[in-house]
Parts: sequence; structure tokens; C-alpha cells
Amino acid sequence: MPTELIGVLVLAAVFILSSLRGLNMGVLALVAAFLLGCVWLGRTPQQVLDGFPAEMFVVLVAVTFLFGTARVNGTVEWMVHAALRGAGERLAVLPWVLFGLAALLCATGAASPAAVAIVAPIGITFAVRQGVNPLFVGLMVVNGAAAGSFAPTGVLGGIVNSTLDNHGLHASSWQLFAGTFAFNVAVGVVTQLVFGRGRTRQQAGADTGSGIGSGSGSGSEGSMASAVTLGAEQATTLGAMLALVLGTTVLSLDTGFLALSLAAALALLFRRTAREAYQEIAWPVVLLVCGIVTYIALLQSLGVVDSLGRMIAGIGAPLLAALIICYVGGVVSAFASTTGILGALMPLAVPFLASGAIGTTGMVIALASAATVVDASPFSTNGALVVANTPEHQRDGAYRGLLRWGAGVCVLAPVAAWLIFVVV
Repeated sequence: MPTELIGVLVLAAVFILSSLRGLNMGVLALVAAFLLGCVWLGRTPQQVLDGFPAEMFVVLVAVTFLFGTARVNGTVEWMVHAALRGAGERLAVLPWVLFGLAALLCATGAASPAAVAIVAPIGITFAVRQGVNPLFVGLMVVNGAAAGSFAPTGVLGGIVNSTLDNHGLHASSWQLFAGTFAFNVAVGVVTQLVFGRGRTRQQAGADTGSGIGSGSGSGSEGSMASAVTLGAEQATTLGAMLALVLGTTVLSLDTGFLALSLAAALALLFRRTAREAYQEIAWPVVLLVCGIVTYIALLQSLGVVDSLGRMIAGIGAPLLAALIICYVGGVVSAFASTTGILGALMPLAVPFLASGAIGTTGMVIALASAATVVDASPFSTNGALVVANTPEHQRDGAYRGLLRWGAGVCVLAPVAAWLIFVVV
């Protein structure tokens, strides 16, 4: 049996065992990477761990630490109160405001995980307080980040355009941005239809006692106003969060290390808060994501993606080949770096694009849309950030919801993008 096939079967076994036994999938994935890489293939542990997503690890730990500090010291509480006063009764508009904010950050040069790391924690906290499904808000933030990423000034837009230029091809950068933006707006509408109806039962029942409902009575606001204050510690934390935004978007600093530096500075200044903030780091989520990504990197090193590319190159029907490329981009990107997948798959599409049988711009938009709409998968950085910032008692539900949603978009999004941008 080919090693590539063994690797795929082992991955399927990891999913099945985790579902049946309830063990963290990241633990099983790391064990699978050891058994396949070290025992079966004879690689050293260091070679297997070359695929460990160190950058993703730092981002997840740092961001949950920083925003955990903001939760513990009441800064998030204060921001929620400010959002409540600003939103009033217009709760249906808030997810789209968050969508637009994430899109704006990515369009102005922020990496997609950076935008989600900035916007999602505040949006999810507000959603929980209002009884809105936090999964809905988190998905809208992820969709917004994907919508803005392919602007000419965006990170992914620059990658796609430079890759095409290196192969002597050209696609309209503004059509790429407009197409991917419209596709993600449509996905946002579907998200609202699926997850945005009504309020959670738990919050609806708790509103009477908590006073934090959707009503506009002065008692509710008065209760929050008396409970939330902006002191020196909260103001400093707000400054740190603003520094994260400016540092990642204006100065192009690394999101993970900047967030970790800011969280460490706050911990040095406010030691009592730091003790509780350490517990806010979502270690199970970190283990889950890093374990899965490490195993997927091992599969990539075995040439699984390259093998698929050679198979696709042997297909004579350009439209069918285009559809397969979109599916490969969508499915693999759900588990690996979208940036890396786009860089690997764009060259696979070059022979079809160069032949003129398929429009370059349409194919590029379809592949870009299929590869980024799955960023809400719980195994991607963005999806993991949504899970990590969901309250602990709702985290398992958010994970399962993202898992189902990710599976659905992996099946439907590539063919939808192919039909809209390639066939039509």
C-alpha cells in the first residue's frame, strides 16, 4: 500500500477514534505523526516536528493570554458596556459591523489571523452577553477577514498577484477583490440564516436575573454602569489592545510575539490579574490545532499534495480539472496554512490558465474563494481563535459547530465558486 494512502487512512482513524473515545484529537495526531514518521518512515523526531506550527502556537497562546487578561481585569466588561450603549436595539446589525471591521483590517494589510484575533474576542463576548450565538458572530468575523484578504493591499491578494506575475499570467486584482468579497458576503448571509436566528436559551433565561438583556430599560444599563469602571489597569489594557491593532496593521509586526509581549508587560505591571489570566490560555485548543497541523505537514512532506497535482495535470477536461483544483484547495486549506496552500496550488493551475481554455481571473477567484471560506474550520488558526475565545462552557458546542460547518463548506463552497466564477 502506498505511503501516501496509509497517511490519509491514519488521519481518518484519528478523526474516528477521537469522536468515539473523546480524546483530544491533537494528542492522537501527534502520536500518529510519531508512528508514521518515526516508526514507519524512520525519520527523526526533529524531522517530524519540523511541521509543528510554531507561529500558530505563539498566536493562540499569546492572544488568549492577552484577551484573558482583559477579561479578568474587567476591560472586556467595560468594552461590552460601551458596545451595548452604542448598539442599542440594533443587535442584527452588529455581526455585519464586525464583518466589515475584520474586512477593513485585512484589506489594509493585516494578516487574517491578526484581524480575527483583534475582532473576535470582543464580538464573541458581546454576543454571549446578548444571548446571540457566539458561533454566529465568530463565523461572521472569519468571513469578513476572508472578504478583505484579497484586496490589492491585502496579504493574500499580494501573494496571488505576485505568483501569477512570476508565471507570466495576469488577473485583474480589483476583480479578484470584488469577487472574493461578494462570495464571502453571500457566505455571511447563509451564516446568518443558519446561526443567527433568535437568542440562546441559556441567556434568554438568565436575562431576567442578570439585567443584561436586549431591553432598553434604564435598570439594565444602570446595573452595568455601576458594575463596570475604567480604572488605570483597564485603561492600560485598552492601550495594549490598541497597540496590538496598530502594531499588526501599521507596523506589520508579528501578531503572536507582539500580543505575547503586551500580555507579559501587563502581567509584570499587574501581578494579581496575571495569576488568573494564565488560566485563560486555551491549552486544549492549542494542543488540538498544533497536533493536527503537525500531522498534515507530515503528509505534505510525503508529497500528497504534489501527487494530487500530477493527477490533476493528467486530466484532459479543463473544467473538471478546475473543479478538482478548487476542491483540493478547499479541503487541504481547512487543515493547513491558506497562504501556503495558495502558493502551492496556483502553479498547478498555470497549465490550464496558459492554454486559454479557462479564464484566468475567474479561475483565480474560484480557487481563492474555495481556499479561504474554509478558514472557519476548527483546525485553522481563525477557527481555533473562535473556539478559544468562546466561553469555556460553550467551547465544546462551538467546536462541534465549526466542525460541522467546516465539513459543509468543504463540500459546497468549491463547487459553488467553480460554478459562479469558472463555468458561468
